[in-house]
Amino acid sequence: MTQVKEKKKTLLKVTGLKKHFPVTKGFIKKETIPLKAVDGIDLEIFEGETLGIVGESGCGKSTTGQMMLGLLPPTEGTVTFEGKDLTSLSKEELRRLRKDLQVIFQDPFSSLNPRMTIEQLIGEPLKIHGVMQGKQLRNEVIRLLKTVGLGEHHLKRHPHEFSGGQRQRIGIARALALKPKIIICDEPVSALDVSIQAQILNLLRKLQKEFKLTYVFIAHGLPAVRHISDRVAVMYLGKVVEVADRDSLFEKPIHPYTEALLSAIPIPDPTKRKEHKLLEGDLPNPSNPPSGCRFHTRCPYAQEVCKMKDPELTEYHEGHKAACHFPLQQ
Repeated sequence: MTQVKEKKKTLLKVTGLKKHFPVTKGFIKKETIPLKAVDGIDLEIFEGETLGIVGESGCGKSTTGQMMLGLLPPTEGTVTFEGKDLTSLSKEELRRLRKDLQVIFQDPFSSLNPRMTIEQLIGEPLKIHGVMQGKQLRNEVIRLLKTVGLGEHHLKRHPHEFSGGQRQRIGIARALALKPKIIICDEPVSALDVSIQAQILNLLRKLQKEFKLTYVFIAHGLPAVRHISDRVAVMYLGKVVEVADRDSLFEKPIHPYTEALLSAIPIPDPTKRKEHKLLEGDLPNPSNPPSGCRFHTRCPYAQEVCKMKDPELTEYHEGHKAACHFPLQQ
């Protein structure tokens, strides 16, 4: 008897998403060609999964995360959460929806108000949304602290009294306070020591199982993405160039850019050598991206068609898509 695959529920979907920032110059602030931070992407995030978004600095991954949260209005396209288009909601409707959409920031220190105690910081979202107050609020803050590995004795302390890893745990507790359905993790471990990174990643995985969370995990480090993600989307210069489940992407990349990123991961064995696919040149200017395939200026396999035609995101295997005229694996 053939087993029917259960269809995953789409929790959040972005369609044709673009964000172009106006660039001005001179005394009269004359507008020039806009900076195309995100230039037309389509993504689906399924309930209960972790979608990793990876790419070089400046590729548009954090801007994408901010638009998913409704913190940045898109230039074009839609962000749909449980059937509701966030781009068409009023401020009050969006505020009510914030309970379900939370964020963990890259720098835990700058994201925490230095004048507030930990009790105030974690309890603030609960008070703002009128969830609870008084003794009930205090007990909930203590429960959240214990959930992330801290204790009641931390309540009256301020952010500067904690290490980077502890501050990120506080940020995670605050994100959990309203029992969200999805959390955007915007490079949550990149500012931490390697040993602390592993602790935070393991904590995020544990909390995901315990609270049935969905994550969008934004990072530029592939080892962290591999550790926590179910699927991975690779971005380059405002575009998604490859998306696949974690194992397929790491074992059989289709896009040359993904291949180059994977070859740059160091092997923790000094006796083994690894062939590196070095990329030539720097990331092009997002205000004036190359014609055709945006990666062709750095791609070792580029041919004439790559300069002329922008490749579409094509599915080569089930769930494995790439935007390349000359894919590595088919």
